[in-house]
Parts: sequence; C-alpha cells; structure tokens
Amino acid sequence: MATGRNVPNRARSETDSSRWVKHYSPYCGHCKAVAPFWQTLYEFYYTSSPLEGRTKEGQPDPSSANSFHGFYNFHFASINCVAYGDVCDKNGVKAWPTFLLYKDGELVERYTGPRSMEGFSNYVEEKLEQIKPGSRPREGVKVPQPGATGTGALPEQAQSNDKDAAAGAAGEKHKEQAAPLSTTETTSALLASETAKMGRTKGAKSGPPPNAKGTSVPLTAESFQKLVTTSQDPWFVKFYVPWCTHCQRLAPTWAEMAKEMEGRLNIGEVNCEQSPRLCKDARVSAYPTIYFFRGGERVEYDGLRGLGDLLSFANKALDSDVKYVDAATFKEMEETEEVIFVYFFDHATTSEDFAALDRLTLSLIGHAKIVKTDSDILANRFKISTWPRLLVSRDGRPTYYNALAPKDMRDFRKVLTWMQSVWLPIVPELTASNSREIMTGKYVVLGILNRERPDEFMQSKRELKNAALEWMDKQTQAFQLERQELRDAKQLRIEEAEDRNDQRALRQAKSRVISITEENFRKGVGFAWVDGVFWERWLRSTYGVDISKGERVIINDEDVSIGCGECRDHRLTRAESPLLGPDRLRCIHCAITDFDSRNTPPDCQHSNETDA
Repeated sequence: MATGRNVPNRARSETDSSRWVKHYSPYCGHCKAVAPFWQTLYEFYYTSSPLEGRTKEGQPDPSSANSFHGFYNFHFASINCVAYGDVCDKNGVKAWPTFLLYKDGELVERYTGPRSMEGFSNYVEEKLEQIKPGSRPREGVKVPQPGATGTGALPEQAQSNDKDAAAGAAGEKHKEQAAPLSTTETTSALLASETAKMGRTKGAKSGPPPNAKGTSVPLTAESFQKLVTTSQDPWFVKFYVPWCTHCQRLAPTWAEMAKEMEGRLNIGEVNCEQSPRLCKDARVSAYPTIYFFRGGERVEYDGLRGLGDLLSFANKALDSDVKYVDAATFKEMEETEEVIFVYFFDHATTSEDFAALDRLTLSLIGHAKIVKTDSDILANRFKISTWPRLLVSRDGRPTYYNALAPKDMRDFRKVLTWMQSVWLPIVPELTASNSREIMTGKYVVLGILNRERPDEFMQSKRELKNAALEWMDKQTQAFQLERQELRDAKQLRIEEAEDRNDQRALRQAKSRVISITEENFRKGVGFAWVDGVFWERWLRSTYGVDISKGERVIINDEDVSIGCGECRDHRLTRAESPLLGPDRLRCIHCAITDFDSRNTPPDCQHSNETDA
C-alpha cells in the first residue's frame, strides 16, 4: 500500500510527480491516532476514478493513465523514522507525525493544518486543483470517517460491465444498474476491514455447481484459458501423456477422485501430447504432474497418489481460505491443530494487505492452518502492539515474523520462506513426505515409538514434547544472552572511541551490525518421532534398533555422516554405519518403495520414449 510503504529514496528521486509523505514512528501515540485517518484518505483517493480508470473487474488500475495516480500524478507515502532515521533527519523531521509535500523530488512545503479528515481532504483537493485546474468539483468531496458505513462522496458512474465468474463463462459481460447514492460502496480501507471477518469475497454464481457430472474434464489450451486461468474457481488438474505407465496407474484413481468431488471441486486433465505448449508454459517436466489452481495462483501437489491422499489434499484445499476467528474459536482450534498461523489486523489494514495474505494460502495446504483476527483478547495474549502482525502458534507457543517495514508483510517469498521454517509441529511425525525437511541440516532427536501400546505411546510423546520445549527455552535464553553480550561489546567500543575522541573508530563502532538471529545462532536441533512398527525394517537396517525390545531415542547428525547407499544424497549417522556396511545403508526416502505400497517409481520424464 502506498501509505504504508517506506520510501526513503523515492520521495526525492521521482520527477514529474507530487508526493505527500507522512513521517512517523510506530511507537508514537499521535502517529497511531492519525493512522486510520491517513489510511482512509489514501484509500478513498486511490480508488477514486476521475476518468473511469478502472480494470474490467471494477478495481482501480494504478497503471492506467485515467486512474487517480495516472491522471494527477499525486501519490501518498509514508516513511518509518525508526527504520529510516537518517532519511528523516535529512528531511528536517524533528517531531512525529510530520507531513511533507514534494514536487519533482524537491520539498515544497510542510503541512501545518489540522490532523483531521476534513483538514487532510481540503489540503489534497487544493493541490489536485492546482495540478489539473477545473478538474475538482466546486462543492468539494466528503471523505468518510474511519469506520463509517457509507460515504458522502460524489457518486461515480456505475461500472457497466462485470465478469461472470461461473466456470466456462469467462469473458462474458452483463449490465448492472447504478446503485443509489445512499448505498454507494464504502472506502477500500473500511471494506477490507469488514470483509476480513467474512473471508474471501466470492461473486454470486449464475452457472452450474463445480464438477456437476463428477468427471475429470479434458482441457485444451483454449478451454484451460477460459475455465482455469481467467476464472476464480478452484481446479485440480493433472498433466499426463498416454504412454506413461505412472499416468495409466493414476487414471482410475483420478476418475474415482473426480466422482467423489462431484458438486464440490472442478477436476481436469491435460494431455501433454495434444497440448505441448500448454504443458511447457505450466513447466511440466515429468508425468504425471498435478497442480491445484485458484484465482490465477497455483501450487503443485507432490504427495502420494492414493485415493485417500488426493481426497485429503482436495478437501484441505477447499478449506484453505483465511478464516476470521475470535478468542473462543481460536481456543477450540488449538485443541485439534498443532500449528496455527495467526494474522493480526486492525481497521487500518488495507485490501492490499489481505490480498498478500490470501496468496499464502495455497502454499500452506497440507501443512498448517492460517487465520486472521482483530481480537483484543488474542492481541493481549500474544502481546501484539503493532498491526498487521503475523505469528505462528505451535502448541500455544508463539514465534513471530519480524517485519522491519510494512512492505515486508507483503513480500510473498520472504513470508513464505519464514513460514516454511516454522510450519512443522514442535515434535512432528517422521514420514516419507517430510523426512528430508526434518532430517537435513540439524541434529535430530528421534523417538522410535510403538503405536500398538497406546498408553506408553502417548506418555512417550508427551515426554518428547516436554524435552523439546525445555530445549527451546534454554536455546532462547542462550541466544538472548549472546545477543546482549554483542550489544554490550558494541556499546563499550562506542564509549571507548568517544573517550579518545577518535571519530574514525566511533564511526566504525556505530556501523557495526549485530546480525545474529535465532536461526543462525547455533546449529539447529529438531525433535521428531517415528512409527517404529511401520518402519521396523528400515530402523533395524539403518540404526540397528529393534522396536520389539522397547522404545528408543537416537540422535541423528547429518553433518558427520555418510551418504545413503542408494540415493547418495540423504545422510545417515556415521556412528551406526560401521555396524551395517555401506551396501545396506538406506535412508527413509529410499525405503519408501519397500514400506509404502502406495508409492510408485520415479515419474516419467519429458521424453518421446515410451515405457517398457
């Protein structure tokens, strides 16, 4: 969002534009008080359409020459003076909040009017009239107050076209009548805050329900573009070739899955011999490849291909929207979910923030739940003081995503990378699909448990989890102590340089960055458990453990180990290898073929050769 974006360089560097910049501190009470006014002001003008500068979906298109930004070249921005203190000093900011207007990259004036919606809007109207004389209404506009349920703004021409979201109807248009002034839409800031509690916005369906016949629909390049790419409807699609034996084995399971998902989820399939360009654009390099599509985004399904596995993924995908929760609902979720991502928002959180949040949902399917809340009770529980804020709760223990600037909350790759590092439970079960993620790059305390003895099994899991929590507490304390020692050492160097009046040493001491984090503090230690009965043969051949003699705990160290005798990639402990011999060493990933009958050999590669 423009108002939340920190723009230390753009305020001065951009030319041929006007930029009104708010300089603030996230800890300043006056800044917090003015934030909703500033955000609502921005959203109101950002979504205004002086010359119908909107997309076909009725949303503002900033790149359009007829949009508000394109027509007036007037922009709103913010600078966090805590994160960019040097920039604020250069701009002569002595108090927060300070509002400065730049023209062609040069400071024009400082806003000294009232910090109210009326004062802000009058100032903006004055500047817009100067930019485009005669373009603003003489009677002015009335910008709604934060939290208002309607606007008193001048009505805009109603959008004449809208997209029908029903499958197969992409590109069709229908006329809509203009809404009365009393029901004009609210500002985007208010709309985002209100719809946050109702989940993803879904247009009314005028067509048939998804997958009405309970079959997998053959898709060509044309129908794929019409039904999948340009539609908001979710689709589960496999890419295959007729000669691939793995595709042939999957075919009856895929058909059965399509029947099970009748009326709930669209199922499709693409023959890559008939549509090679489509498969190339989808980056299909092996067969079969399975994707879940929704709203222009996609995620690859890389799980097992049994009917139960496919149905489980499909059901989770359909329930993957970011749902609103209050304190009571969250407490109920904690009883059944080990890992929950929680997004805290307030009335100033924008539709752009929620759109960035929605992008994350596909990547979390099958890993963890993600919810959003504006509950004061939960905010107090997790000590939330700035919004928006993202954390993960694992067995009630929070871990926070550290965003240095508001734009970091919308950095998809950065947020997803952090999520991937914390989306496992504190003590996950080691399985074929997550073995590499759990065992790679750290010490792993692996409990070998026996499900056939329920009481001992539950007790052992509790003991293992308690040990993991105790270790995490000790690591946190050690990290905080180490970080404080580094800070003290930096401060000592600064004081010594000041005592000697050594400016060079003082600059060096101040420029020293303490970059230590909990992730790079020490080599990681993970905890996990494995079903000793199901994986009995692998455990005996790899670690020499016989589950019939009782439950065991072993420690696996990947860095002082030798390679798996088959894949030469996954690592096994050196301590166990002399007892077994290199020819018998097999990692859990390579043991899948023997122990899980649902798994198949490696997929057919992108080739013209047929399987024997």
